[in-house]
Amino acid sequence: MTEKKQVTITTETGRIDKVLPQLLADYSRSQIQQWFKKDLVQVNQKPCKAKYKVAENDIVTIEIPDPVELDLVPEDIPLDIVYEDDQVLVVNKPQGMVVHPSAGHPNGTLVNALLAHTPLSEINGVFRPGIVHRIDKDTSGLLMVAKTNEAHESLSAQLKAKSNLREYVALVHGNFEEDEGTIDAPIGRSKVDRMKQAIIPDGRPAVTHFKVIERFTDFTLIKCRLETGRTHQIRVHLAYINRPVAGDPVYGPRKTLPGKGQFLHAAVLGFKHPITGEQLQFEAPLPAIFERTLTQLRENN
Repeated sequence: MTEKKQVTITTETGRIDKVLPQLLADYSRSQIQQWFKKDLVQVNQKPCKAKYKVAENDIVTIEIPDPVELDLVPEDIPLDIVYEDDQVLVVNKPQGMVVHPSAGHPNGTLVNALLAHTPLSEINGVFRPGIVHRIDKDTSGLLMVAKTNEAHESLSAQLKAKSNLREYVALVHGNFEEDEGTIDAPIGRSKVDRMKQAIIPDGRPAVTHFKVIERFTDFTLIKCRLETGRTHQIRVHLAYINRPVAGDPVYGPRKTLPGKGQFLHAAVLGFKHPITGEQLQFEAPLPAIFERTLTQLRENN
């Protein structure tokens, strides 16, 4: 049965398709856009278009369609496997690939590809099997994947204890006076835009260490080491100190370097093998588009 949801506009302003994501944090922007395309949104009992500008005390009613059943199927998608044994797998995820299925991305994900390759742990539920940690769709680089429940528990415990190694390479706007530093600022869901993360006083502790690798005229190449693993942590922290990641469509400026998303790459991953206890460490080279951009910046420097 179709669900009806009703919200009342109080202090929000602007286009209704921009306001609703702030009020309905459980739904994605793409889902909300579909509601308008299917004429499922009314304001004060009258049909409403996406460009309508809300007013105080407007009553918004949405007929939310029944959720689409996700069918998690193995897909024959090539994988860049850096390491694999009977317990764990380390994969170099390409930029543009979503890690696990969701309503907005039901297939073509890393999980779909992994299922066609190997059995995975069952701890993280039906749609996130084997996934111990994630990186954003438009961030490239290394992910550790658990093939057994025992491995999953061990890798998750290492993340919680902050005993594993996760280093990223980021190309950011602006220059640093210092050669290295630490950003220690709590992160939580933005109070202004519920689709974003932000630095907020009551957020969860978040710590990012950075070190300058190379300086350019208007950009800096840095290495970031995560001490914690909050959603969008590096992107939010660097935007907070006015050094947003180049190409970041959410936290960065509109005028940026051309590419396929943020210039952020999970370059180094280290952890203790869940069964043998051996300390493992892996590195993944920068994507070709990242290398080409650095070459151009060096030529123009």
